Parts: sequence; structure tokens; C-alpha cells
Amino acid sequence: MSLPNPAVLITAMARELQAHLHTQHIDNPRFVGIHTGGVWVANALLKELDCQEPLGILNVSFYRDDFSRSGLHPQVRPSELPFDIEDQHLVLIDDVLMSGRTIRAALNELFDYGRPASVTLVCLLDLNARELPIRPDIVGATLSLEQNQRVKLTGPEPLAIQLQTLDHL
Repeated sequence: MSLPNPAVLITAMARELQAHLHTQHIDNPRFVGIHTGGVWVANALLKELDCQEPLGILNVSFYRDDFSRSGLHPQVRPSELPFDIEDQHLVLIDDVLMSGRTIRAALNELFDYGRPASVTLVCLLDLNARELPIRPDIVGATLSLEQNQRVKLTGPEPLAIQLQTLDHL
């Protein structure tokens, strides 16, 4: 399987996001990246957009529905939102959309901070393996993986996509 180049995807996503925000009449969105890969993608996207706005960082570890099963990683840091989200138009950015559970957790956390006017979901990769009815507004690429395959984003600079094959499946 040939994997897409993240830099090419970021450029295309930036153009698509600008068009989307324009058609929605959104002038001053607030950007929020989901820790860790979503923050890397968000920083690359902000750079491509030549945007100097502060980036909010969400760490959804406490909001995951599998928190009681997986426990808390010892290096979990709190979320950082350097702006008020009440009535703001948010651009929520993640690296890989798979089941939709991370996005659900992110939305739950965001609504604990306030009620945004809108949320535009941007994902670098969509693995089309949803368990929840969540779809990105802007997506870099959609991949179909075999059951024993996973993708991993490495970064932050340069961003790279790696395909991993799991032997035990």
C-alpha cells in the first residue's frame, strides 16, 4: 500500500479548510488540536495557513470511554485552551479518525469548557472504521486497511505516516 505524503495532504487540507470557512461565513475560528498527533497536524496546518492564532490543546485521556479499562498514562498533561470557547467557531484537529471515540471524548471535554457556536472537524487520515456516527468536514485522505494493519503518525517535524503490520492478528 502506498501511503500519502503528509505535506501534500496538509497543503490540500489548508485550501479546503479556507474554502469551507468562507462558505460558512466564519472569519476568526479558534484552532484546537487533540494531543499528540492532532497537535502536530494543527501546527502544520496553521503554518500552511500562515495563521498566528494561538492553538488550544486537548488531552482527552480523562474523557475516553475506555479510561477505566486502560488507565491513565503516567505522562498525561492537562488540556490548554488559551481562549474562551463560548460562542466561538472551533476547528478541531486530529491525526487519525478511526472509531470516532477520541472525537466524542474531545467534544465532551470542549462542552465542559462552554458551548461553541460551531465545530469543524479536520482529520489528516480517515480509516473509515467508525463505531460512532462522526464524519470529518475536512480530511486529507481516506485509507482502507487490512485487519492486521495500523497507521502511525510520527513527528512533529517532519510529519510522516507509517504502516504497521501486526503479527498477532
